[in-house]
Amino acid sequence: MATESATATTEVSTGTGDWKAGVAGGLVGSAVFGLVMAYVIPAPLLEVVIPSMYGLAPPEAPFLGWVIHMSHGAVLGVGFAALVGAKPDLAATVERSVGTGAAYGLVVWAVLAVVVMPIWLSAVGSPANPPLPNVSMLSAVGHLLYGVVLGVVYAAVPK
Repeated sequence: MATESATATTEVSTGTGDWKAGVAGGLVGSAVFGLVMAYVIPAPLLEVVIPSMYGLAPPEAPFLGWVIHMSHGAVLGVGFAALVGAKPDLAATVERSVGTGAAYGLVVWAVLAVVVMPIWLSAVGSPANPPLPNVSMLSAVGHLLYGVVLGVVYAAVPK
């Protein structure tokens, strides 16, 4: 009597995947948004606000704000990749990827910058605590720009 057993296999790709495109887009988008924060927005966001989210402040690590900001952008880029991975039509064309990225950037702004960041900064006792809600049109434009760049880079990275 012969016995047979079925074994399920999972194919794993080591090529450039959606998450890599998300990280790449998130990093480039964060760099562009960081330049807006550094040269257009009057508040010292990169130097004071972002590090203080983690209990850090200058002069402890003057460039730490950039590192944290870029890390946030990369993680949010992976979130974008998960979103478009679940609904591929959202990034089926460059135009859709850019539009989805723009919408994603605005949602990130509305949820994280407007609501979560003020609560978080208050909870950690930051001296740079903005009001709740933290509605800033410059911040909205920066997050929109982040999303547009994220969408462009995501579409450009081979998958």
